[in-house]
Amino acid sequence: MRILLVGGGGREHALALGLKADPEVTEIHCAPGNAGIAEIATLHDVDILDNGAVVALAQELDVDLVVIGPEAPLVNGVCDQLRAAGFATFGPSKAAAQLEGSKNFAKEVMHDAGVATAKSFTCENRMEIEKALDYFSPPYVVKDDGLAGGKGVVVTDDRQVALDHALSCKRVVIEEFLDGPEISLFGISDGKTILALEPAQDFKRALDGDQGPNTGGMGAYSPLPWAPSDIVEQTHREVLAPMIAEMAARGTPFIGLLYAGLSLTDHGIRVIEFNARFGDPETQVLIPRLKTPLASLLYKAATRNLEGEKIAWHPLSAVTVVLAAQGYPTDPKKYQLVAKLPTIADTFIFQAGGGRILSATGVGSDLTEARDRAYRAISQIEVEGSFYRTDIAFNASVAEKGN
Repeated sequence: MRILLVGGGGREHALALGLKADPEVTEIHCAPGNAGIAEIATLHDVDILDNGAVVALAQELDVDLVVIGPEAPLVNGVCDQLRAAGFATFGPSKAAAQLEGSKNFAKEVMHDAGVATAKSFTCENRMEIEKALDYFSPPYVVKDDGLAGGKGVVVTDDRQVALDHALSCKRVVIEEFLDGPEISLFGISDGKTILALEPAQDFKRALDGDQGPNTGGMGAYSPLPWAPSDIVEQTHREVLAPMIAEMAARGTPFIGLLYAGLSLTDHGIRVIEFNARFGDPETQVLIPRLKTPLASLLYKAATRNLEGEKIAWHPLSAVTVVLAAQGYPTDPKKYQLVAKLPTIADTFIFQAGGGRILSATGVGSDLTEARDRAYRAISQIEVEGSFYRTDIAFNASVAEKGN
């Protein structure tokens, strides 16, 4: 199987590694890729927001499957053009990608699907914003309606900060704060069937103790020893399956990866947000744990043939820690990709090259072992001004040891 992977971040590096491990895969091509991906795939310098150029590359390479990594090409409609050209494509259509492209659209679909989420107001002017902020007590949750690279959400007790962020958005969703531990749970869908993956938890704040500004994610771990034992089945039943059914009923079937950000509240599961692609950095902990061949799984989803499939996992834990650039997330310094990287058994370095320079993922028999390996690796990487959180998965590893 010849595969074209679109994207060039840490998530795509992890996906490339997973795809390479599938014995069905003979070639991997990536556009544009990065230095880490170049070690396992052939890179192509193509503008991924130029749909025609992506289709032309797929035709030139005569690939069997196209996998779209980032959100921007999805919302730009690249999957529609690839499918029109006859390519099996893992990723939602432009219409279905609006589950990530518009917070308001996602709220409407959740309402129609009967999926529980936070009460919210969609606002387009200052009067509506002020009224919504008056309705909710702090902490205020203010979300840019459109794509914002994982940094469009502000959660704050400061009304002025909430107001300023809301006014900076063309359209904004203001919603109630959901009090409960947060998890990420992905589903792979062929438009009618969706298979739930194992849950992960990521760390959005830049600094230890969940302090500092919101980011695209500073680390993650999986599995979650503290989560309810039936969390996967419950999320599939109450969230993933109803959303896929509703999207199909609307005539816009969702084919690809549906990312559900969830809050486990005292009143049950509530959806915080949906993304239309693999999450970063959660992908970096899920791929090393995945036993089912990844390429074959994504191909079956792309060709609408998932019914009866099951997903198997290695009995391992994984922890990933992100090395961020000086100034991240507001004004990150630009770096070249790191040349000297440690080689440690059961540890993966996934290069990204943006504000999040790279991530180190440790794999082990439990979270403590995985965590130790991740931190041993990242502590050996020297990039001037860079930083990382020191508390990723710490509480979970302590709790796991206590059980």
